[in-house]
Amino acid sequence: MTGITGLSKKNTFVLAIRDTDVVAAALRQALAEASPEERPGLERAAALVESTASATESVLRARWVRSRLAAVGFTGDIASVAAVKALRQAVPKLSLLAAVQLQREEVAHPE
Repeated sequence: MTGITGLSKKNTFVLAIRDTDVVAAALRQALAEASPEERPGLERAAALVESTASATESVLRARWVRSRLAAVGFTGDIASVAAVKALRQAVPKLSLLAAVQLQREEVAHPE
């Protein structure tokens, strides 16, 4: 996932975009054509894609929040007001309501 759409001051929803089915199909094709030396790496990659594909949208949003907070160097308590502030600094178009909702999802799905 490279980003999350739906971020604006008018929109408080966040839609996770994923294309793991396309990636999984490409890996299966590559695995079918792979040499014995390439197989272990491709099998590991396919397993990772499959495990990621089963993640719920809520879990994906929680991961996205963690990556945005890490990008701005936030290391404090995820449940704090400072975390909401840092998230809004990381994503300036994010509304306060959306930031709080995303924070709650991250708190509910810690890694």
